[in-house]
Amino acid sequence: MKILIINGPNLNLLGKREVDIYGNKSFDDFFTELKSEFKEVELTYFQSNHEGELIEKIHEVGFDIDGIVMNPAGYSHTSVALADAVAAVPAPVVEIHISNIFNREPYRVHSYISPVSAGVLTGFGLTGYKLAIKSLIDSK
Repeated sequence: MKILIINGPNLNLLGKREVDIYGNKSFDDFFTELKSEFKEVELTYFQSNHEGELIEKIHEVGFDIDGIVMNPAGYSHTSVALADAVAAVPAPVVEIHISNIFNREPYRVHSYISPVSAGVLTGFGLTGYKLAIKSLIDSK
């Protein structure tokens, strides 16, 4: 089974930015843990601060991969184009957010990605990635 994790803008700063919200662990360190925990899955990881690069990656893998775990970050609330890319590919996408977007600023409540996702996890910290991977494994 092949699963890609996609992180959007500013998530390259995990472990450094707003540690009270996002924690003090870098995603690279966390990704090493994920690969150890899910040895039966071929996990890959992609992060970009650029909307077009995220869309290109979804187009590139979305027809050949078993699932995508995506934290679109700020693009959740602004990007119709990213939602269109998710809707265009057959790979199921699980949208995740480290923080509870419903308990933050009002503009974060709406996500363009959620309606075209297989599921949404929000507010479970980095554990949300594990839950998303497990949901994709269980759905096969």
